[in-house]
Amino acid sequence: MIDKQWDSAAHAVSDIPDGASLAVGGFGLSGNPIALIEALLEQGTKDLSVVSNNCGVDDWGLGVLLGAQRIRKMTSSYVGENKEFERQFLSGELELELTPQGTLAEKLRAGGSGIAAFYTQTGVGTQVAEGGLPRRYNADGTIAVASPVKDVRTFEVDGSPADFVLEEAITTDFSLVHASRGDRHGNLVFNKAARNFNPLAAMAGRICIAQVEQLVEPGDLDPDGIHLPGVFVHRIVEVGRDIPKRIERRTVAVEGA
Repeated sequence: MIDKQWDSAAHAVSDIPDGASLAVGGFGLSGNPIALIEALLEQGTKDLSVVSNNCGVDDWGLGVLLGAQRIRKMTSSYVGENKEFERQFLSGELELELTPQGTLAEKLRAGGSGIAAFYTQTGVGTQVAEGGLPRRYNADGTIAVASPVKDVRTFEVDGSPADFVLEEAITTDFSLVHASRGDRHGNLVFNKAARNFNPLAAMAGRICIAQVEQLVEPGDLDPDGIHLPGVFVHRIVEVGRDIPKRIERRTVAVEGA
């Protein structure tokens, strides 16, 4: 029997080396694998290249690694809500590869599916395709690294020619994800919107480490209800249902309105 359970988050991430690339699940603060992130922070791993939709906030999610200056490069689609992110990027301390959100999702899915690249209309006619988008600044504000020009081809769609830009798939050394439930074979079930980028990040990592709120025995999960099969997951850690979960922006309705 394949038992992928590890005894702790610290043990599960212990072989992630300096300079590793990571795909990390989450959208805003929803579905962040915070136990794995904090374990990585505690062990001191640095010079990381991270692929994630965003970088948390200053004191939560990936923001704790960023604040400790453990991240060398971010590949993201949204970089708001984090003042330290802005400071590091504009001062030349952090490299940033901005990627349209749907394109980022497909780059991760393609990487996990063995697809080297794909063509999409998203970004045609912009710096995404034409290059020159700042990736890293010098300390004086000049551009140190800019995005490259990408291949653009014309395909016939619905009887009319249209331009498409070539986007390469993403694979990483490791991936860190959060799920609601999982079994010891690595099959995962996510909770509603907390699914977000987690399955895609899991697929893209050569070694996927999943933290789950509840670990069950193989066979306890309905096969039709499994969101990510265990073939994509290599290590699983139970973190409990009371693990802290932050809300990025709390919005409530006025009673009686």
